Amino acid sequence: MSPLELAANLVTTVSILLAGRNSIQTWWTGILGGLLFALLFFKTQLYADVALQGFFIATSVAGWMRWQNNADAATLPITRSSRQTLKLAGLGALIATAAYGSILHRYTDAYAPFWDSFVLSASIAAQFLLMNRKLETWYFWLLVNSVAVPLYCSRGLWITGALYVAYWINALVSVRRWRGLMA
Repeated sequence: MSPLELAANLVTTVSILLAGRNSIQTWWTGILGGLLFALLFFKTQLYADVALQGFFIATSVAGWMRWQNNADAATLPITRSSRQTLKLAGLGALIATAAYGSILHRYTDAYAPFWDSFVLSASIAAQFLLMNRKLETWYFWLLVNSVAVPLYCSRGLWITGALYVAYWINALVSVRRWRGLMA
């Protein structure tokens, strides 16, 4: 465990817990966590995860502005996604996984390019759902974390893998919490 891995996980854990509590503070902590994880993943050749952190940083800025402008829960309530939205998000994630995984496989020394690309693609879908306060974000995070745990452990990122187990549990708890906030 490196100091970088520890710092990235601590800051990101705070951000994820804040998201589950529907707190606007999730966004600035997400920016800092994204920067730290980008450095960590670059060092461990998980290039799709580096790109994902860039995406998280950009969407954290956008999410922060969106929630700031809609701080009143009545103007941006927690809602469910339509089936069409979920189908498009799932299909888009699979297509992006295949495309980006192929690029990484062919042109880089990436480790597990398709699994790494799946974490990237499904996380993007989950992040957009989170930005719009959609309940289904947590189901996407459950899936992402289920793939990320063995991926990170296979690269010796044991603390990251262990914390992604905790993130999986947080996603499960957050589904229940957000359902309660919807009522």
